[in-house]
Amino acid sequence: MASVTAAATAATFSVGGATLQLLAERAVFLPEQATLLVADAHIGKAQSFRRLGVPVPSGTTADGLARLTALLHVTGAHRIVFLGDLLHAASGRSAAVLAAVAAWRDAHAAIELLLVRGNHDRHAGDPPAAWRVQCVDEPFHLPTLPGLALAHHPRPVDGAYVLAGHVHPAVVLGGRAHQRMRLPCFHFGPQVGLLPAFGGFTGSHVVQAGANDQVFVIAGDEVRPLNSRA
Repeated sequence: MASVTAAATAATFSVGGATLQLLAERAVFLPEQATLLVADAHIGKAQSFRRLGVPVPSGTTADGLARLTALLHVTGAHRIVFLGDLLHAASGRSAAVLAAVAAWRDAHAAIELLLVRGNHDRHAGDPPAAWRVQCVDEPFHLPTLPGLALAHHPRPVDGAYVLAGHVHPAVVLGGRAHQRMRLPCFHFGPQVGLLPAFGGFTGSHVVQAGANDQVFVIAGDEVRPLNSRA
């Protein structure tokens, strides 16, 4: 099972009236709200590709669920908010995928689950009723955090700072081509912050940081700021 060591992985950042713990497991924890934020889980993506005849690794759903379990254990979160693209596609809703998630849900029945719908969710459909996931349109505001807007698409919202997914942000580190590494990151601009994709079988998009942006890179089991504004 995936493991999480919060003391070694978390970096702290404040925005929109909230304290964010940025986790190397590609998630954000809001300690004052006991809430985990997870973007772009893309459950069933590997199954969708295999149905198209593309040979991709199996076990990605089980790995993602194990990582969620580990995060719940370490953080003590009472709620998970998925920032869009919980499901990848209708073709990924295989019996095995649905059963695995249903079993995970039964094992964590007390956890509140909320999905801010993304573009893939609109094609895949809302999760099965047995998963007990509240589904809302973007932007969504937690009652205790009016200054923070939770969304899938990174679009500014008047009067609030936006936390979103969709982009799968990454940075490239290193000098010469053969020494470069592409690593997932958290990217905070003036109005919108991007979370890395949580799903293990997802691509990434290299983002360019503006002069006043703050970027935290995920390097193994650590989250490190890339500039002095951290």
